[in-house]
Amino acid sequence: MDFVANLLPHLLNGLSLGLLFALIALGFMLIVGVMEVINLAHGSLFALGAYVAFTMMGWSPFAGLPLGVRYALVLALAPVAVGLFGMLLELCMRRTYGKDPLYGLLLTFGAALVIEEMIRVTWGSQEKTLLVPESISGAVLLGDLIYAKYRFFACAAAMALIVMLWLLIEKTKYGAIIKAGAHDGEMVRALGYDLAKLRTGVFALGTALAAIAGIVMAPIWGIRPHVGVDAVVPAFLIIVLGGVGSFWGAVVAGLMVGLVVGLTGAYASEWSLLSMYILFILVVTFRARGLFGKKSALDN
Repeated sequence: MDFVANLLPHLLNGLSLGLLFALIALGFMLIVGVMEVINLAHGSLFALGAYVAFTMMGWSPFAGLPLGVRYALVLALAPVAVGLFGMLLELCMRRTYGKDPLYGLLLTFGAALVIEEMIRVTWGSQEKTLLVPESISGAVLLGDLIYAKYRFFACAAAMALIVMLWLLIEKTKYGAIIKAGAHDGEMVRALGYDLAKLRTGVFALGTALAAIAGIVMAPIWGIRPHVGVDAVVPAFLIIVLGGVGSFWGAVVAGLMVGLVVGLTGAYASEWSLLSMYILFILVVTFRARGLFGKKSALDN
Protein backbone atom coordinates (compact mmCIF):
# COMPACT_ATOMS: atom_id res chain seq x y z
CA MET A 1 0.00 0.00 0.00
CA ASP A 2 2.85 2.38 0.82
CA PHE A 3 4.41 1.60 -2.56
CA VAL A 4 1.18 2.56 -4.38
CA ALA A 5 0.89 5.75 -2.34
CA ASN A 6 4.46 6.71 -3.21
CA LEU A 7 3.89 5.83 -6.86
CA LEU A 8 0.81 8.04 -7.42
CA PRO A 9 2.58 11.45 -7.32
CA HIS A 10 5.13 10.20 -9.85
CA LEU A 11 2.33 8.92 -12.09
CA LEU A 12 0.71 12.35 -11.97
CA ASN A 13 4.04 14.00 -12.84
CA GLY A 14 4.54 11.58 -15.72
CA LEU A 15 0.97 12.13 -16.95
CA SER A 16 1.31 15.92 -17.01
CA LEU A 17 4.71 15.65 -18.70
CA GLY A 18 3.34 13.20 -21.27
CA LEU A 19 0.35 15.38 -22.17
CA LEU A 20 2.62 18.40 -22.65
CA PHE A 21 5.03 16.32 -24.74
CA ALA A 22 2.05 15.26 -26.87
CA LEU A 23 1.02 18.90 -27.34
CA ILE A 24 4.53 19.84 -28.51
CA ALA A 25 4.63 16.82 -30.84
CA LEU A 26 1.23 17.63 -32.39
CA GLY A 27 2.40 21.11 -33.37
CA PHE A 28 5.56 19.56 -34.78
CA MET A 29 3.52 16.95 -36.68
CA LEU A 30 1.17 19.51 -38.25
CA ILE A 31 4.13 21.29 -39.83
CA VAL A 32 5.76 18.05 -40.98
CA GLY A 33 2.48 16.75 -42.44
CA VAL A 34 1.45 19.80 -44.47
CA MET A 35 4.82 21.32 -45.33
CA GLU A 36 6.94 18.14 -45.44
CA VAL A 37 9.64 19.99 -43.50
CA ILE A 38 11.17 18.85 -40.22
CA ASN A 39 11.12 22.11 -38.29
CA LEU A 40 14.29 22.02 -36.20
CA ALA A 41 13.39 25.49 -34.85
CA HIS A 42 10.34 24.06 -33.07
CA GLY A 43 12.20 23.74 -29.76
CA SER A 44 13.53 27.30 -29.98
CA LEU A 45 9.98 28.57 -30.59
CA PHE A 46 8.92 26.58 -27.50
CA ALA A 47 11.55 28.50 -25.51
CA LEU A 48 10.58 31.81 -27.16
CA GLY A 49 6.99 31.33 -25.98
CA ALA A 50 8.15 31.06 -22.37
CA TYR A 51 10.32 34.19 -22.68
CA VAL A 52 7.58 36.24 -24.34
CA ALA A 53 5.21 35.20 -21.53
CA PHE A 54 7.82 36.20 -18.94
CA THR A 55 8.11 39.65 -20.54
CA MET A 56 4.35 40.13 -20.87
CA MET A 57 3.84 39.34 -17.18
CA GLY A 58 5.85 42.48 -16.38
CA TRP A 59 4.25 44.76 -18.97
CA SER A 60 3.13 48.12 -17.62
CA PRO A 61 -0.38 47.85 -19.21
CA PHE A 62 -0.93 44.72 -17.08
CA ALA A 63 0.65 46.17 -13.91
CA GLY A 64 -2.61 46.98 -12.10
CA LEU A 65 -4.33 43.71 -12.92
CA PRO A 66 -4.59 40.74 -10.52
CA LEU A 67 -1.99 38.05 -11.12
CA GLY A 68 -4.64 35.54 -12.26
CA VAL A 69 -5.96 37.93 -14.93
CA ARG A 70 -2.43 38.75 -16.08
CA TYR A 71 -1.59 35.06 -16.38
CA ALA A 72 -4.76 34.36 -18.39
CA LEU A 73 -4.00 37.25 -20.77
CA VAL A 74 -0.41 36.12 -21.20
CA LEU A 75 -1.53 32.54 -21.84
CA ALA A 76 -3.75 33.83 -24.65
CA LEU A 77 -1.54 36.56 -26.15
CA ALA A 78 2.00 35.13 -25.99
CA PRO A 79 1.23 32.17 -28.33
CA VAL A 80 -0.34 34.62 -30.81
CA ALA A 81 2.84 36.72 -30.78
CA VAL A 82 5.01 33.64 -31.36
CA GLY A 83 2.60 32.44 -34.06
CA LEU A 84 3.09 35.76 -35.89
CA PHE A 85 6.85 35.28 -35.59
CA GLY A 86 6.36 31.80 -37.03
CA MET A 87 4.57 33.30 -40.02
CA LEU A 88 7.64 35.43 -40.73
CA LEU A 89 9.83 32.34 -40.52
CA GLU A 90 7.52 30.53 -42.96
CA LEU A 91 7.92 33.39 -45.44
CA CYS A 92 11.68 32.82 -45.33
CA MET A 93 11.12 29.10 -45.95
CA ARG A 94 9.11 29.58 -49.14
CA ARG A 95 12.22 29.63 -51.33
CA THR A 96 12.97 26.06 -50.18
CA TYR A 97 9.62 24.58 -51.28
CA GLY A 98 9.89 22.10 -54.13
CA LYS A 99 13.62 21.73 -53.63
CA ASP A 100 15.74 19.14 -51.84
CA PRO A 101 14.33 18.75 -48.27
CA LEU A 102 17.86 19.37 -46.99
CA TYR A 103 17.42 23.09 -47.75
CA GLY A 104 14.42 23.38 -45.43
CA LEU A 105 16.18 21.31 -42.78
CA LEU A 106 19.24 23.54 -42.86
CA LEU A 107 17.15 26.72 -42.84
CA THR A 108 15.18 25.67 -39.74
CA PHE A 109 18.40 24.55 -38.05
CA GLY A 110 19.90 27.97 -38.72
CA ALA A 111 16.68 29.63 -37.49
CA ALA A 112 16.92 27.63 -34.25
CA LEU A 113 20.45 28.91 -33.65
CA VAL A 114 19.42 32.50 -34.46
CA ILE A 115 16.39 32.38 -32.14
CA GLU A 116 18.42 30.90 -29.28
CA GLU A 117 21.12 33.55 -29.67
CA MET A 118 18.46 36.27 -29.94
CA ILE A 119 17.05 35.03 -26.63
CA ARG A 120 20.48 35.26 -25.01
CA VAL A 121 21.04 38.79 -26.33
CA THR A 122 17.57 39.99 -25.27
CA TRP A 123 17.05 38.22 -21.95
CA GLY A 124 20.51 36.99 -20.98
CA SER A 125 21.58 33.48 -20.04
CA GLN A 126 20.31 33.54 -16.45
CA GLU A 127 17.35 31.25 -15.74
CA LYS A 128 14.03 33.07 -15.38
CA THR A 129 10.91 32.21 -13.39
CA LEU A 130 7.35 32.66 -14.59
CA LEU A 131 4.93 33.78 -11.89
CA VAL A 132 1.70 31.81 -11.61
CA PRO A 133 -1.53 32.67 -9.73
CA GLU A 134 -1.84 31.52 -6.15
CA SER A 135 -4.88 29.45 -7.12
CA ILE A 136 -2.71 27.02 -9.12
CA SER A 137 0.50 27.21 -7.07
CA GLY A 138 1.37 25.44 -3.85
CA ALA A 139 0.21 21.98 -2.87
CA VAL A 140 -3.07 20.20 -2.24
CA LEU A 141 -3.56 17.38 0.27
CA LEU A 142 -5.52 14.35 -0.96
CA GLY A 143 -5.76 11.80 1.80
CA ASP A 144 -2.22 11.24 3.00
CA LEU A 145 -0.68 12.42 -0.26
CA ILE A 146 0.57 15.88 -1.21
CA TYR A 147 0.23 16.96 -4.83
CA ALA A 148 1.41 20.10 -6.60
CA LYS A 149 -1.62 22.08 -7.75
CA TYR A 150 0.22 23.20 -10.85
CA ARG A 151 0.52 19.62 -12.10
CA PHE A 152 -3.28 19.35 -12.13
CA PHE A 153 -3.49 22.63 -14.02
CA ALA A 154 -0.86 21.48 -16.53
CA CYS A 155 -2.79 18.23 -17.15
CA ALA A 156 -6.09 20.06 -17.59
CA ALA A 157 -4.61 22.71 -19.90
CA ALA A 158 -2.87 20.14 -22.10
CA MET A 159 -5.98 17.92 -22.33
CA ALA A 160 -8.19 20.90 -23.20
CA LEU A 161 -5.81 22.06 -25.95
CA ILE A 162 -5.47 18.55 -27.40
CA VAL A 163 -9.27 18.16 -27.56
CA MET A 164 -9.66 21.62 -29.13
CA LEU A 165 -7.02 20.78 -31.74
CA TRP A 166 -8.76 17.48 -32.52
CA LEU A 167 -12.11 19.28 -32.93
CA LEU A 168 -10.46 21.82 -35.24
CA ILE A 169 -8.93 19.13 -37.43
CA GLU A 170 -11.83 16.67 -37.46
CA LYS A 171 -14.93 18.86 -37.22
CA THR A 172 -14.20 22.04 -39.17
CA LYS A 173 -13.75 22.96 -42.83
CA TYR A 174 -10.28 24.35 -42.10
CA GLY A 175 -9.31 21.04 -40.53
CA ALA A 176 -10.46 19.16 -43.63
CA ILE A 177 -8.29 21.45 -45.78
CA ILE A 178 -5.30 20.83 -43.48
CA LYS A 179 -5.74 17.05 -43.79
CA ALA A 180 -6.12 17.33 -47.56
CA GLY A 181 -2.99 19.48 -47.74
CA ALA A 182 -1.07 16.85 -45.78
CA HIS A 183 -1.96 14.20 -48.38
CA ASP A 184 -1.93 16.11 -51.67
CA GLY A 185 -1.05 19.81 -51.80
CA GLU A 186 -1.55 19.98 -55.56
CA MET A 187 -5.13 18.73 -55.23
CA VAL A 188 -5.83 21.44 -52.64
CA ARG A 189 -4.55 24.04 -55.09
CA ALA A 190 -6.64 22.51 -57.89
CA LEU A 191 -9.77 22.84 -55.74
CA GLY A 192 -9.21 26.60 -55.53
CA TYR A 193 -7.57 26.91 -52.11
CA ASP A 194 -4.47 29.03 -51.64
CA LEU A 195 -1.78 26.52 -50.66
CA ALA A 196 0.62 29.30 -49.60
CA LYS A 197 -1.93 30.70 -47.11
CA LEU A 198 -2.66 27.17 -45.84
CA ARG A 199 1.03 26.56 -45.16
CA THR A 200 1.39 29.92 -43.42
CA GLY A 201 -1.65 29.24 -41.23
CA VAL A 202 -0.50 25.72 -40.33
CA PHE A 203 3.01 26.92 -39.50
CA ALA A 204 1.56 29.69 -37.28
CA LEU A 205 -0.71 27.17 -35.54
CA GLY A 206 2.17 24.74 -34.99
CA THR A 207 4.43 27.43 -33.54
CA ALA A 208 1.60 28.75 -31.34
CA LEU A 209 1.14 25.23 -29.92
CA ALA A 210 4.88 25.05 -29.22
CA ALA A 211 4.70 28.45 -27.50
CA ILE A 212 1.74 27.60 -25.28
CA ALA A 213 3.42 24.33 -24.29
CA GLY A 214 6.54 26.36 -23.41
CA ILE A 215 4.45 28.69 -21.22
CA VAL A 216 2.74 25.83 -19.37
CA MET A 217 6.05 23.98 -18.95
CA ALA A 218 7.91 27.09 -17.72
CA PRO A 219 7.10 26.66 -14.00
CA ILE A 220 8.11 22.97 -14.25
CA TRP A 221 11.30 23.17 -16.33
CA GLY A 222 12.28 26.81 -15.78
CA ILE A 223 13.05 29.35 -18.51
CA ARG A 224 16.52 29.24 -20.08
CA PRO A 225 17.78 29.74 -23.65
CA HIS A 226 18.48 26.07 -24.42
CA VAL A 227 15.30 24.63 -22.87
CA GLY A 228 13.93 24.05 -26.37
CA VAL A 229 16.35 21.18 -26.91
CA ASP A 230 14.65 19.35 -24.04
CA ALA A 231 11.35 19.70 -25.94
CA VAL A 232 12.17 19.09 -29.60
CA VAL A 233 13.99 15.75 -29.15
CA PRO A 234 11.07 14.05 -27.32
CA ALA A 235 8.65 15.59 -29.86
CA PHE A 236 10.52 13.98 -32.75
CA LEU A 237 10.67 10.61 -30.98
CA ILE A 238 6.95 10.78 -30.14
CA ILE A 239 5.92 11.40 -33.76
CA VAL A 240 7.87 8.34 -34.95
CA LEU A 241 6.86 6.26 -31.93
CA GLY A 242 3.15 6.99 -32.36
CA GLY A 243 3.22 6.67 -36.15
CA VAL A 244 3.89 9.59 -38.50
CA GLY A 245 0.62 11.40 -39.24
CA SER A 246 -1.40 9.75 -36.45
CA PHE A 247 -3.04 12.29 -34.11
CA TRP A 248 -3.94 9.87 -31.33
CA GLY A 249 -0.72 7.96 -31.92
CA ALA A 250 1.17 11.12 -30.93
CA VAL A 251 -1.02 11.50 -27.82
CA VAL A 252 -0.54 7.88 -26.72
CA ALA A 253 3.19 7.98 -27.45
CA GLY A 254 3.49 11.27 -25.56
CA LEU A 255 1.84 9.72 -22.51
CA MET A 256 4.11 6.68 -22.73
CA VAL A 257 7.25 8.80 -22.95
CA GLY A 258 6.08 11.11 -20.13
CA LEU A 259 5.27 8.21 -17.80
CA VAL A 260 8.54 6.39 -18.56
CA VAL A 261 10.62 9.54 -18.04
CA GLY A 262 8.65 10.53 -14.91
CA LEU A 263 8.88 7.12 -13.24
CA THR A 264 12.54 6.47 -14.06
CA GLY A 265 13.35 10.01 -12.93
CA ALA A 266 11.78 9.25 -9.55
CA TYR A 267 13.44 5.89 -8.93
CA ALA A 268 16.60 5.99 -11.10
CA SER A 269 17.28 9.60 -12.06
CA GLU A 270 20.43 8.76 -14.03
CA TRP A 271 18.22 6.71 -16.42
CA SER A 272 15.58 9.42 -16.85
CA LEU A 273 16.48 10.65 -20.35
CA LEU A 274 17.90 7.34 -21.51
CA SER A 275 14.60 5.60 -20.73
CA MET A 276 12.71 7.28 -23.58
CA TYR A 277 15.35 6.20 -26.09
CA ILE A 278 15.14 2.62 -24.80
CA LEU A 279 11.34 2.75 -25.15
CA PHE A 280 11.72 4.10 -28.70
CA ILE A 281 14.18 1.35 -29.69
CA LEU A 282 11.93 -1.38 -28.23
CA VAL A 283 8.84 -0.18 -30.09
CA VAL A 284 10.40 0.47 -33.51
CA THR A 285 12.30 -2.84 -33.34
CA PHE A 286 9.01 -4.74 -33.34
CA ARG A 287 6.87 -2.15 -35.19
CA ALA A 288 9.00 0.02 -37.47
CA ARG A 289 6.09 2.25 -38.55
CA GLY A 290 5.20 3.14 -34.94
CA LEU A 291 2.24 2.21 -32.77
CA PHE A 292 -0.49 3.65 -35.01
CA GLY A 293 1.41 4.06 -38.29
CA LYS A 294 -0.41 2.87 -41.40
CA LYS A 295 0.94 -0.14 -43.22
CA SER A 296 3.14 0.70 -46.18
CA ALA A 297 2.87 -0.98 -49.57
CA LEU A 298 6.47 -2.07 -48.99
CA ASP A 299 5.52 -4.08 -45.89
CA ASN A 300 5.02 -7.80 -46.31
